[in-house]
Formats: sequence, C-alpha cells, structure tokens
Amino acid sequence: MTIALALLPDFLLILLGQALRRWLHLGDHFWAGLEKLVYFVLFPALLFNALARANLAWATAAPLVITGMLAMITGMLLGGLARWLFPMSPVSFASQFQCAFRFNTYIGLAVAAKLHGAAGIAAMGLATGAMVPLANVAAVGMLARHGGVSLWRELAKNPLVLATLAGLLWNMLGLTLAAPAAQFLGRLAEAAIALGLLAVGSALRLRGTPGGGHKAAGWFLATKLLAMPLAAIFIARQFGLTGLYFDVALIFAALPTASSAYILAQRMGGDGASVAWLISASTLAAMVTLPLWLAFAR
Repeated sequence: MTIALALLPDFLLILLGQALRRWLHLGDHFWAGLEKLVYFVLFPALLFNALARANLAWATAAPLVITGMLAMITGMLLGGLARWLFPMSPVSFASQFQCAFRFNTYIGLAVAAKLHGAAGIAAMGLATGAMVPLANVAAVGMLARHGGVSLWRELAKNPLVLATLAGLLWNMLGLTLAAPAAQFLGRLAEAAIALGLLAVGSALRLRGTPGGGHKAAGWFLATKLLAMPLAAIFIARQFGLTGLYFDVALIFAALPTASSAYILAQRMGGDGASVAWLISASTLAAMVTLPLWLAFAR
C-alpha cells in the first residue's frame, strides 16, 4: 500500500493527460508538439544531467544491464509464440510483437525517481539506454519486410540513446558541469517527468479490437506485465542484486509498452490500431501491476 500511494501522483498525471485531451480540445497538433518537446529536449536533458553527475557502481551496474537484457529476451521469446498460438495476419503479428518487450522510458524514470531520487534516474537511464538498441533491433527487424526504415539511422538519431551515451562519457571522463549549465539542465529535468506523463496519458486509446482478438492481446499483455517482471526477479536474485539496482531491474521489466511502438508500426506500414490498443491497455494495467510487483518483491 505504501508503494502504491507513493506512485499514485505519477499515475494521476497519466490520467490527467487523458482528461485534458478530452476536456480542453487542444487538438492533435498540441499533443504531438508536447511529445516532441519531451522526447527531443526535456528527457535527454534529464538523462544527461543524472548520468553525468551520478556515482555509478559499475560492478553492480553490469549485472543490472544483463538482467534487463535477459528479461527482455524472455519477452521476445514468449511474444514470438503468439504467431502460432493465435490467428492473425503476418503484418499484425509483426506490429504487436514489439508490445511484448518494449518499455515506456518516461514512466520508468518517473517511478525510479520517486523511489530513489537522482540515483534512481541515473540507474534507470543506464538500463533503458542500454536496452534501446536491442529493443529497436528486434522491433524494426520484425517489421522490416513492411517498410524501409534504417535501423542504424534510427539508433543514431535517437535522443535518449545519445543523451545516455553523452552522460556516461562525461561521467567516465570525470568532467564537471559549470553551475549555470547544471542549473539550466536541472530546470529542464524538473519539467520532463510531469510533461512526459501527461503526454503518455494523452495517447491512451482503447477503441476497437486488436488483431488476433482479445486472447492474443491478453497474451502480449501477460508477457509484458507478468512474465518479464517474474523473469527479472529470478535473474536479479541469481546475480545478488539488492536495493536500488534490484528495484530498477524490476521496474524496467514491469513497465508498459512504449508509445514509440505505435509510431514505428505506422511508419513501417504495420497494424497501428492494434499497437495503440495494446499500449493503452498495458499502461492502464501497469498502474496496478507495477506497484504490486514492487510490493511483492520487497
């Protein structure tokens, strides 16, 4: 109950985003602009600021990254079984497959910050930054036959990956931020989480029926929100992870699907409507499952 109450303000921001979209009628242009602001400016500033100044325990961070990677591979393997378990078109499967393992970085950073402050942001930034290439390789690879998006071009211009790499490099070189620069980045970081969660809420869609029906959707949701966290707990305990790094590994595995999965499906000629449904359902369900996993694992 304590963890659920601690995370409640962040989940309320997601619901507020959906309410504002309905009530204020600001239009798609406003929300698309907000998403771009968060994705290209605010969250990169948050990641760089946290990683550049963090005191990272590299000996423990490596098992954290490996735990996240193995948990995500578990999601890929189970998600891949849907091709044979449920009747759906190859395009629909290729689109929905990514919903079994892709993760919402905005929510991950918000939850990690709530539980562990700046250290949580740094650890989550490290975990998500390391996982983005693998997630994109799997998602783009499955959809590649339906579009001409270049995987390496996508990675090279991903602002979250670039900010993570820049922050880690700055940290490893032992550089320090000048006070005005640190304050500037800090102001941007303060706005990142609230606006990011509002943007997540504004994108919620639960109209129609996903390809393969609700049984297939249930399989993808169970893989993402139940199987991946369970795998992460098992693997993290084998590595002896505790405290901050255990929590971050579990939070990462229990995150709902990223909204960027819809953008990728649309851009590559996939089944965007089914992906939008799964993103929305996983986000709403994670408001219950994520606090439960954190409470159960402690």
